Amino acid sequence: MLGILVLVAGLIGLDQWIKAWTVATIELDTVVDFIPGFMSLAYLRNYGAAWSILQNQQWFFTIVTLVVMAGLARYLAKSIRGSLFTLFSLSLIIAGGLGNFIDRLRLGYVVDMFHLDFINFPVFNLADVCLTVGVGLLLICIMKEENNGSKS
Repeated sequence: MLGILVLVAGLIGLDQWIKAWTVATIELDTVVDFIPGFMSLAYLRNYGAAWSILQNQQWFFTIVTLVVMAGLARYLAKSIRGSLFTLFSLSLIIAGGLGNFIDRLRLGYVVDMFHLDFINFPVFNLADVCLTVGVGLLLICIMKEENNGSKS
C-alpha cells in the first residue's frame, strides 16, 4: 500500500511541477517547439473536461471527481491483494484525477501543455496521460479477469 501511495504522490507532484513550470515559462495561449515534428509545448487553460466540453461547470466536476475518487479508493482497498497490474492502473487513475482536481480547486481551470504536432488532437497534460493509460490498463485487467472467470 505504501508503494501505491508513493506512486500516486509522485505522479501528482510531477504533474503539478510540470504545470507550474509551464505557467512560469510559456506565455498563455502560445505554442513553442519542443520535439520538432512530434510535440510542442503550449500553455492553455481548460475550463471544461476533455476536448473542453462542459465549460465552466466546476461544481459538476467537483461532485463527479469526489464520487469517482471514493469509488476508486474502495475498489483499490478491495483489490489490494489483487494483481499488481490492477493496482498500478488504479494508481494512475487516482493520480490523474487528483492532479486535475487540484488545478480546478486552486485555479478554477486545468493547465494543459502537451500538443502533438503529427495529429490533430487536443492539448493535454500529465494527469490526462495518467487517466487515459490507467483506464486503458484497468479495462484490460477487467477483461482478463472476466476471461479467466469464464474458464473456471
